[in-house]
Amino acid sequence: MTIVKKNPPGGHLTRRDVVKSAGLGVVALASPLALTRPARAADASLKIGFISPRTGPLASFGEGDPFILGLVRKALSQGIVVGGKTYAIEILDRDTQSDPVRAGQLAKELINRDKVDLMLSTSTPETVNPTADACEAAGVPSLSTEAPWEAFYFGRGAKPGAPSPFKWTYHFSFGVGSFLKCYVSQWNGPVKTNNKLGVLLANDADGNAIRQNLLPELAKAGFTIVDPGGYEDGTTDFGAHIAKFKAEGVEILNTFPIPPDFVTFWRQAAQQGLTKQFKIVQVAKVGLFASTIEVLGSLGPTIASGCYWHRDFPYRSPVTGMLSRDIADSYEKDTGRQWNQQLGATQSLFDAAVAALKASGAPSDKEALIKAMSTLKAETSVGVIDFNNGPVPNCVTTPIIGTQWVKAKPGSKFKLDYVITENANDPNVPVGAKLVPYGG
Repeated sequence: MTIVKKNPPGGHLTRRDVVKSAGLGVVALASPLALTRPARAADASLKIGFISPRTGPLASFGEGDPFILGLVRKALSQGIVVGGKTYAIEILDRDTQSDPVRAGQLAKELINRDKVDLMLSTSTPETVNPTADACEAAGVPSLSTEAPWEAFYFGRGAKPGAPSPFKWTYHFSFGVGSFLKCYVSQWNGPVKTNNKLGVLLANDADGNAIRQNLLPELAKAGFTIVDPGGYEDGTTDFGAHIAKFKAEGVEILNTFPIPPDFVTFWRQAAQQGLTKQFKIVQVAKVGLFASTIEVLGSLGPTIASGCYWHRDFPYRSPVTGMLSRDIADSYEKDTGRQWNQQLGATQSLFDAAVAALKASGAPSDKEALIKAMSTLKAETSVGVIDFNNGPVPNCVTTPIIGTQWVKAKPGSKFKLDYVITENANDPNVPVGAKLVPYGG
């Protein structure tokens, strides 16, 4: 019998729930893992650790994790069959509380006490990097997503052009190239500017990776970079940054802050008249979720962002059998909350994990599992990932798609809509609207 950890609140779905919310059950019935294999006793069991932030400043990233964990646990309730053996799956999920030190501690506990066979982590370098470091030190296979691959790879000590120092840790996510292609497409679109780009970057793994790798490329693409310098997380006074942006006549803003920092900066920018100067406001990290944009009130609509998953992505999760739109619709029906892009990202992590376990031929053998991971090519809810074609060993790049937050149409039960405005990184994704100026 499969070992299944009790679903967290909001994450449990019965088969009836999935069938109803997926649209007459067509999608739910498409799941080869959940519903098409007769039950049988497990020959062995596997433990999967899953680490993400559900509380604290990064809680928006983990908001949908209980729901996705419910879908995955249901889909894997009969285990997986590899090499003629059935392996029961136990998922041990942990909340970092948005603390990188705690992330590393949780990973060590899952490794040393719980003896996990595979570790999964997601949502920013503050979660992914300490988790991966613990796994690398202990010789435990690790797969992660949703942190710039440069921050994962170079931020953990790898050197450009040198052999990879990592054996046990693999990562698929967007990177500088993903942002570059998206931003150039987005900023050279219908909104005309003076190409003066103000950047607001923290002194953290994300900010350092962006400053070192992305800004030079944006300069080559014709944008004049105005960088007032880094700031520390939790900063309460952005007066010097605001003054620099005003003095230089910046019309495009690009920033990668945690939610509390952006709320502080943006309210101060509005008080000092800076927000009226910007024509394009491109916000990563905090700009990903409706909940953090809504906090800004009237200052939120027409902020631009980038998505790594959207309800309009034309991809299906092999684990659940659900299309992207069905995942989003089911989440909204089950929770009453608006869908968010981390839903598909977290689902893709389990899609890739199950594919790696199956490809290994012997999922309880760590050497076999890591070998399979190193050449893994798998379909996921964010598209195909292929570790044979990554920018560096241990990493593969996924796309960023240009988006914008706009006021929802009359009759919507949500305040904002999240529209796709460009698709340079993945032409399979449909564009739904043209970018409009900030405040327009």
